[in-house]
Amino acid sequence: MILVESVTALFREKFKVQPLLFRSPGRVNLIGEHTDYNMGYVLPAAIDKAIFFAITPRSDRQCNVYPMDMNDEHEFSVDNLQFSKKEWPNYLMGVVDQFIKAKYSIRGFNCVFGGDIPIGAGMSSSAAIEAGLAFALNSMFDLQIDALSLVKLAQKAENEFVGVRCGIMDQYINIFGKRDNVLRIDCRSLEYKYYPFAFNNISLVLFDTGVSHSLASSEYNRRREECSEGAEIIKKSYPDVRHLRDVSVDMIQKCKDKMDPTIYRRCKYVVEENDRVLSACTELEQGNLKAFGVYMNRTHKGLSRDYEVSCTELDYLVELVKDSPYVYGSRMMGGGFGGCTINLIEKNHIEQIRQTVAEKYKHQFNRDLKTYVTAIGSGTNIITV
Repeated sequence: MILVESVTALFREKFKVQPLLFRSPGRVNLIGEHTDYNMGYVLPAAIDKAIFFAITPRSDRQCNVYPMDMNDEHEFSVDNLQFSKKEWPNYLMGVVDQFIKAKYSIRGFNCVFGGDIPIGAGMSSSAAIEAGLAFALNSMFDLQIDALSLVKLAQKAENEFVGVRCGIMDQYINIFGKRDNVLRIDCRSLEYKYYPFAFNNISLVLFDTGVSHSLASSEYNRRREECSEGAEIIKKSYPDVRHLRDVSVDMIQKCKDKMDPTIYRRCKYVVEENDRVLSACTELEQGNLKAFGVYMNRTHKGLSRDYEVSCTELDYLVELVKDSPYVYGSRMMGGGFGGCTINLIEKNHIEQIRQTVAEKYKHQFNRDLKTYVTAIGSGTNIITV
């Protein structure tokens, strides 16, 4: 509530009116990393950390946006969207750009936003901004756009205006998140299924390396290209293949000699990761969280060795907890090259484990370790009408 009050107070100070308020959550992805743009399976959840938007419509075409935590502002016209070197405004302008391209009737707006999703920690603050603003504009201008169309619009904002070829997972879970549930998304059909995740003795704990994943955008796009190249090679032997989603472990082994070794490892990881998501969901249905955690551990190994998107700090954090009986699973989360590890830890042992990990991490890298204990929350919603 403190964040809501702060955003509201700043908005009223600047614009002298009471705003509409929206909450847009961050997310974690328990398993299924780098599979979404290969049309595979993912298993994310919305979390209790969020960005809050205070917003009102204007009668003209001008937009004034203020990020509460950055002591900055940006003004732009709905009719003249120019890419900003400041970067952060592009996530907002990209959404407006998609509304205009889709011929929706919107005007300008005043907006203050801020929250507690750490930037660069892999909790997808970018999707929270994009999908949150899309949801707010849809509600404020009564456009009656359905939820899935909002998801697609927010994804295209990042793809086309920001220039990051992200998959659909982050925006999807932002809109469709449900408290105490994870969401398995089929990124090809866009069908989904909720799985209850309300284990009273377990918390989702994120250990933040403090390393900025500045390589993530360029390497992310490169991984997409490598996966596409691999799928095209496999398609020559198996004409029905359109994406790596269509490839089995047996198929990729038979095509191994036709691929560059790096391309093979990238494809091998994605194919195995899709299988892991399905197997992990089966374990969830049976309430076997320890078995679920084993698949998380295997995912990290694949991300580090085959997909090569980890870093020394992430690997070290996973190694520190892998033999603890109180940690059911641990892996890097997000685009890679920094950010957080996600860990399933018994609640009664979180503080003890946190202290041990923080001390060893400080000694190894001379860097303080931030820890976030998160809970699974709901998707984007309006707070005040």
